Formats: sequence, structure tokens, C-alpha cells
Amino acid sequence: MPAYYLEVAVVILGLVLLMMEAFVTGGDKRFVGHLAILGLGAIFVGLFFVNTSLRGTSPFWQFYAADSLAMTYKGIALLCTILVLIIGLDYIPVLEKFTARIGGRGAWGEFFCLPVFICSGMMWMASAIDLTSIFVSLELVTISFYVMVTFMRRNVGSLEAGVKYLILGALSTGFLVYGFTWLYGITGRTNLHEIAVQLGSGTIATAPAMFSFALILVALAFKIGAVPLHFWIPDVYQGAPTPITAFLSVGSKAAGIIVTTRLIQPYLYAAPLAHNATAILLAVACATLLVGNLAAIPQTNFKRLLAYSSISHAGFLVLALASGRTGGFGMQPSEIVAFYMAAYLCMTLLAFAVLVVVSRVTGSDDLSAFNGLHQRSPFLAFALVVAMASLAGVPLTVGFLGKFFVFGAAAAHQLWLPLIFAVIGAAAGFYYYLKVVRNMYWNPPAATPVEPIALAPLTKITMLVLIAATLIFGVYPQPLMHFLRSGDTAGTEVVNGN
Repeated sequence: MPAYYLEVAVVILGLVLLMMEAFVTGGDKRFVGHLAILGLGAIFVGLFFVNTSLRGTSPFWQFYAADSLAMTYKGIALLCTILVLIIGLDYIPVLEKFTARIGGRGAWGEFFCLPVFICSGMMWMASAIDLTSIFVSLELVTISFYVMVTFMRRNVGSLEAGVKYLILGALSTGFLVYGFTWLYGITGRTNLHEIAVQLGSGTIATAPAMFSFALILVALAFKIGAVPLHFWIPDVYQGAPTPITAFLSVGSKAAGIIVTTRLIQPYLYAAPLAHNATAILLAVACATLLVGNLAAIPQTNFKRLLAYSSISHAGFLVLALASGRTGGFGMQPSEIVAFYMAAYLCMTLLAFAVLVVVSRVTGSDDLSAFNGLHQRSPFLAFALVVAMASLAGVPLTVGFLGKFFVFGAAAAHQLWLPLIFAVIGAAAGFYYYLKVVRNMYWNPPAATPVEPIALAPLTKITMLVLIAATLIFGVYPQPLMHFLRSGDTAGTEVVNGN
């Protein structure tokens, strides 16, 4: 079947869920979340039966790509959405509290419908190869997140986060549209393959081309959480509902990074522009690594710590993209980034899954809420140790391999100064990630007597799967790399103008 059937199926699933949520009687809407998980799971299975070589002659294929890069990120989008919905089921008591009508129950059924539409937008972003389709799919995701961030309408922090996200999101959209306008003006094309041919022809003046690159990069920095538009992340992450924070941290970043990969390749592969574009990307990577890691050190709130962690990981991703046409260890930069995003999904969603349970029990998401966690739930403490160790890059975890590949790509191209920033960032990460472990095992619990924390079976199974993936892929990454590695088709298509 054609690849676009996947997006069609996700949209149909979302519409069915909306109708069921609206017209099926009953106060408990958990069934919407369960149906969404099952439906997206079935679509994920269908991902392996897609015929990526099936292309028609209609103009549609000028807007849509079904290459291996697209299929990889579609899989990441589906898995991320499924895991966020599972985390959301544990978050229902909090939603009930902050969405309740006066004298009535909370209205949170839509909380499990809108992520399905966001997933469809992220999947479309993975295949978008035209400025028009990129913009439309990106705005579908962004506008839906505006709603999700402010979903807890009786929580002041959620409303404040939504306003900040809306204002800065609109600002970044302005930069993106202006950059697209310049790019179209100098090339006369909207298709990325045709734009790559024009930029590589040597007939385009360098100054306007680099100006369009700078405008687009500023907008993309907002989407992936990189400098200079990174400052919205801590406040929005802290105020948004925790499952949506996880969705922003992983799903939105993955969608943004695939769009970034496709948009910057025409500049990086154009001989007249490659040097300047690479220098700008390296400067952004160094600044992002420095800001994200150093600002995370003094944090006392776990969501803000993960927010600055997200910024630092964006720095590693940008550094990988700036490492030329070939990365290291025989991997293309887009393959390294895809592996890093898959690793980031496992370890970050595991950390957020633990956070949702702990904050629901303690009513706080500060680091102090994790004091003595090993006494209340040895399993949760172990799960968070695995997540923090992988985020820090401890060997024998998938996070270590992700950083190792980035370091290898930088070293292969003798990018010694950015590599120094990356090493400093990784060293700082060991401190602020592992201080969470100190709270869990060295600090006494705040409340006595110590009461154990119960876990829902689905939550525990999900955590076990994420722990296994984090550890197994850390020592045996071949299955994941085999799934990711089928050639850097995006890069070759851009260069050849296919």
C-alpha cells in the first residue's frame, strides 16, 4: 500500500475517536485512550507493509516523500504518541482536578483525541519535501500543541505556558514564512529537490541565500529547542500537563529535526554555501550545548531539568547535522540523528513515565519529591536510574551510543572546538542527571511512614519495555541500526535533484 495511507488511517482514527468521545454516554472516557493506543498500534504494524517504491505520476509526489528517512520518523511519531497516551492514562486524576466543571466531573476525553491528530501532522512532516507541505504540516502540529499545553484550564501554570508558547510560536512562524519567501524569491521553486539544484548551480547570490538560511534556522531552532529560540522551553515544559511535556520533548523535537534535516541539506550540499552554512550550524550547536547543560545544573524542579536537558540534546543533534555529508563509523549524519532520536525516545519517555507516577502521588514535580523513592518503589527508582544514566551517556546504555556516534562524526571531520563543547556538556550532564539518583537513594523520604507506590499493569509493562530497549540497544544496537540504515536517500535525492 502507498505510504500516505498511514496518515489517512491516523486522521480517520482521530475523527472516529472524537465522535465516540462526543456521543458515547458515560462519565469515564478512558476507553478513548485505550482505543487510540490500539488503533495507533495497528497502524504502526502497517508501517512494515508499506511499499516505499510505489510512486504515482500525479503532482502529489512533488510534495510527499516515502524514503527510508520518512518511514523512520513516522515510526518514531507513532511510538511516541502511543507511549504518551499510556502515560496520559496515569495522569487522569490530575486532569480531573484541573479540568473539572464547578459541581461536575472533569472534561478530559479530548486529551486522548488531539494527540492522534498531532501524530498525523508529525507523520506528514516526515514526508514533506515542499515548502508548502512543510509549512502546513508543521502548523497542524504547532496549533494542536497550543491547545494541549493549555488543556488544564484551571491551572494558572498551564495557561501561562500556553500563552508563552503561542506568542513565541507565532514569532517563529513569522521567521519561517519570511525565510521561505526569500528562498522562493531567489530560486523560483518550492520543491526541495529543485531548490537544491538551483542553490548548487552557482547562479544564486550568496548573500540572499544565506539570509534565507538564517531566517529558516531561527524558526527551526524554536521547533527543536536550540539557541536562539530556546528560552520558552523551561516555562512551557513546567506548566504544561506532564504527558504533553513528554510529547513536546520527544515527538515535537523528532518532527522538527526531520524538517530541519531536509531544509538544511540543500544549503549544506551546495558548494557555494556549504562552508558558511556549516559554520552557522556549528555556532548554534556550541551555544546550545553550553546553555542547555550549564543552565540545567542549578535546577531543583525535575520538569525544568528535563527542559534544559532537551536543549542540550538539541545541541548534539545539530552538531551531528553539521558534520558534513558523511558522519562517522560509516553512518550518514541523518542516520546518526535518527539513531539519537530513537535513543532519546526510550530514555526520555521512561523518565517522564516515572515523573507522572511520582508527581501524582506526591503532588509535586520538584527533585525533593524523589527523596527516598527506592524505599517506596524500588522498581520506579531503578527505572529512573536507567533513564538518567542513559541521558547522561553512561556506557552500556543506548544514550551512550548516541553521543558516541555524534562525537565520532565531529572527530572524523576534525571539528575540535565543537567537540570540546560537546565533552563539557556531557560532563555537566553526569552531575545534574545523577543528582536525581542521589535524591532517590541517599536522601530520606519526606513523609513517614513510607507507603509503597502501586503501578497499573500497563504502566509497569511500558516501563519494562523502555528499560529493556534502553539497555539492550546500548549493548546490541544492530537491530535498531538495521531499521534505520537503508542509505541516506534524502541526501542523495537532494544532490541528484530526483
